[in-house]
Amino acid sequence: MSVHPVDVPVDAAPVRPAPLRLATRRSALALAQSRMVGEQLATLTGRTLELIEVTTQGDVDQAPLTQIGGTGVFVAAVRQALVDGRADVAVHSLKDLPTTPDERLHLAAIPSREDPRDALVARAGATLETLPIGARVGTGSPRRRAQLAVARPDLDLVDIRGNVDTRLSRVTDHGPDGLDAVVLAAAGLSRLGRRASITELIDPERVMPAPGQGALAVEVRAEVTRAVGPGTPDHQGPDTSAAEALTDALRSLDDPHTRAAVVAERSLLAALEAGCSAPIGALAEVEDGPEPTVHLRAVLARPDGSLVRMSSTGPVAQAELVGRSLAGQMLAERGTPGTHGAPGPTRHGPPTGHSPTTANSPITAIGPTTAQ
Repeated sequence: MSVHPVDVPVDAAPVRPAPLRLATRRSALALAQSRMVGEQLATLTGRTLELIEVTTQGDVDQAPLTQIGGTGVFVAAVRQALVDGRADVAVHSLKDLPTTPDERLHLAAIPSREDPRDALVARAGATLETLPIGARVGTGSPRRRAQLAVARPDLDLVDIRGNVDTRLSRVTDHGPDGLDAVVLAAAGLSRLGRRASITELIDPERVMPAPGQGALAVEVRAEVTRAVGPGTPDHQGPDTSAAEALTDALRSLDDPHTRAAVVAERSLLAALEAGCSAPIGALAEVEDGPEPTVHLRAVLARPDGSLVRMSSTGPVAQAELVGRSLAGQMLAERGTPGTHGAPGPTRHGPPTGHSPTTANSPITAIGPTTAQ
């Protein structure tokens, strides 16, 4: 009996998926939050993570943001890495994104938000109330400066730039460049493990955060979402399968409450930016129920230094309209001057004579009150 060798097919080695390339700024905070998102996406897609570190204009130019353009200086270069195909996904601090959409990109996920409040880091555990008269307080934000000037007119507000550790070091520096306190975003301090340095989480009624503060934005190229949209063939190639896996992973990271809140905040910001260049703060919160609602509070500085504070509530499905409607009311109220020679009254609610309700849109604003 003869024995003939039999060819036994050998399975080809499994093809390892390409690394997930994530574009991010080089700062310690950007790397920390990008790794946090990237590791979740890597786990969900079965891919390894590769960070593509990018230097932005805002990282290089240490001039005040109002001088170098402000909006977009921290994201343009990161977005370009995505558009050029050097990265598959990009992570930003959402407050840094321009409100004008970029048709080349898609905001695929807004993960659950960190604490949106501003935080005071001060010597000797001081709070905003207990800082000594004339205390030197550092901030690079016109929004914070405008509100701090109303909350504590006696403070010496110092313009500062730099990363989180650089700013914190100014509080421990007892030399001529030292500061009594700095104001930073609580979310950034938390993500860097610096939350213990906070001496006060500032009530938004005193200092309203920036629209989108504490939230992250995860972007992909628009073509990625089109590749897995309606009409996608049943027999997909590896590129389409990878795009579908990434899209599914991003969808699972997206938090509907955070998205609704920042949609309201950013629609207000977009409308106010079109009508003025004043410092703006906004914070929206979603309230669950049979018909979920979004409650939006906002602050806008007048030319005389006084503040307009207003709020509005409407259905979550109309979050964008809630923001736009409130912006229109605030622009009208901003034209009413405050007390001459001193900050004017802070107003809540719609201006006199303005209806807070639009047709077929149950959006209501809190009635006008005056704050001391």
